[in-house]
Amino acid sequence: MAKPCIICVAITGSVPTKADNPAVPITVAEQVESTHEAFEAGASIMHAHVRNDDGTPTSDPDRFARLMEGVRKHCPGMIIQFSTGGRSGSGRERGGMLPLRPDMASLAVGSNNFPTRVYENSPELIDWLAGEMREYGVKPEIEAFDLSHIHQAVAMNRNGRIPGRLYVQFVMGVKNAMPVDREVFDFYVRTMERLAPEADWCAAGIGRHQIEVNEWCVAAGGHTRTGLEDNVRLNRETLAPSNAALVRRVVELCERYERPVADWRTARRMLDLPMPAGVE
Repeated sequence: MAKPCIICVAITGSVPTKADNPAVPITVAEQVESTHEAFEAGASIMHAHVRNDDGTPTSDPDRFARLMEGVRKHCPGMIIQFSTGGRSGSGRERGGMLPLRPDMASLAVGSNNFPTRVYENSPELIDWLAGEMREYGVKPEIEAFDLSHIHQAVAMNRNGRIPGRLYVQFVMGVKNAMPVDREVFDFYVRTMERLAPEADWCAAGIGRHQIEVNEWCVAAGGHTRTGLEDNVRLNRETLAPSNAALVRRVVELCERYERPVADWRTARRMLDLPMPAGVE
């Protein structure tokens, strides 16, 4: 049997607005509903940002807590992954939701340029975020925007700052960072297999490259991410009607490449995450 594919749905992000696509979920209620639809479509991980009432990004732990409560109620067993990204706050504010003990959280282990700003991740902040994740039992998802980030994640894993089996995501297509290039993708996969052969990896393609990177991941035996955070369109002419619609595209790829879609139980086993109490 082929290795099951874990599908992560990045439901909102910090940048897309309803002006870009009315389906982008902004309120907590909208996020819960959109996540439930994506869960039913085949996603087993939800990657979450939260927004203020005016739609601006925030790291407000209270909003994350309400979102987690809603997802646990309506999507029992789904893996909840919070973002500690830099657009939603500065410094340690970015990890203020980690005491809520989500299953996972994103962790950038180096800095890089975004189109109009520096995505700054100082060594001190990286160590603090990693320490908070260890304290609260949160599994990091390493967001690798650069080759050096893969090497840094492996080093942190070897010295215990990131315990357990690594889960590394290649983020491809952000301007000024890692390009969407098949040779680069293949090199990163080989690098993971050489440096951390027991690790799991996935990738996210930004904008029009989303489905392209989805297919590379599915074909190469990795996991993958989709969702309105990264891409608001089905194609040049058509807006994506929902996060679920983007998830269903990945499910179709899994069927084409004869890979089963990992349900939440399978995904938790693969990622060494505990089964939630009271969920059948």
